[in-house]
Amino acid sequence: MQDNFGRTIDYLRISVTDRCNFRCTYCMPEQQTFLPRTELLDYTEIALIAARFIKHGIRKIRLTGGEPLARRDVDVLIQELGRHVQSGALDELTLTTNGSRLALFAPILKESGVRRINVSLDSLVPARFNAVTRGGDLGQVLDGIAAAKRSGLAIRINMVALKGVNDDEILPMAEYCATNGFDLALIETMPLGDGVSGRTGQFIPLDKFIEPLRKTGAITPLNHRTAGPARYFCVESIGLRLGLITPMTHNFCGDCNRLRLTSDGKVHMCLGSDFHVDFRDA
Repeated sequence: MQDNFGRTIDYLRISVTDRCNFRCTYCMPEQQTFLPRTELLDYTEIALIAARFIKHGIRKIRLTGGEPLARRDVDVLIQELGRHVQSGALDELTLTTNGSRLALFAPILKESGVRRINVSLDSLVPARFNAVTRGGDLGQVLDGIAAAKRSGLAIRINMVALKGVNDDEILPMAEYCATNGFDLALIETMPLGDGVSGRTGQFIPLDKFIEPLRKTGAITPLNHRTAGPARYFCVESIGLRLGLITPMTHNFCGDCNRLRLTSDGKVHMCLGSDFHVDFRDA
C-alpha cells in the first residue's frame, strides 16, 4: 500500500481494548468511561482484519490498548497473529504494555513469535510511579520486565518526558536501561485528549530533557530504525541506545508508515485526525 505522498504503509497498530488497569495522569482521566464490551471487535474479527491487511502489504503489527494484556484470553489472539510471523507472512509482531501483567505473559509472548516489546515506565521512584499511574505498583512492573528479559524478549523502555515530574530521572533511567541491555525511548507529551490533567503544563522538549545526558559525553546518531517514529542515538558514556520520539519539536509525519485499528473497528490514518473508516460495520 502507498498513499498519495508515496509513503509505503506497512505497519498496523491494533488496539485490542480501550481498558487499562492504570490511569496515567497524562493519558486518561481518573474517572474514565470505557466502551461496552459488546462494541469491541472479537478476536476472530481482529484476526480477519489483520490477515487482510497482511495480504495488502502490512509487514509489522503492534498490539496496544489501553493495556493489551488486560483483555481476557488475549493469548488466543497473540498466538493466532504469531502464526503469520512463523509462516514468514509477517516480519514482526510486537506489543506495548504497562508491564503489570508481563510476568504472566512473557513466556507466552516468546512462544508466540514476539521477539521484542515496549514497556511504559515513567519513573523508578515507587511513590512517584504510583502517583503518575494513579495506583500502579512499581515492583510488579519491574518484576514483569525482569521476567520478559529472562524469557529472551528484547525490551525497550518508553518514558514520557514530564516537566516537573520526572525530568530529574533521566540519568537513573538511562543507567537502569544500559545496565540491563534495554533500549530507552523518550516521548514528548502531546496536547491530545479530553480531561487529562496538566498535559500542556508538563510539556518539555526532549532536547532540554536530555541535557543531563549530554553532559556525560557524546550522543551520536545511529542508523538503527524500528517500525515507529523514533530517531536513535548512542549515549557513548554508558553504551545506551536512546530513541527520541518528538511529535511536537521534530515532526515525523513525512516518514509515517502506520495505520491504527481501534478496539471497536475503526481504522485511523492519522493520530491527529478524527477521519476514519469503520471496518466493524464492513
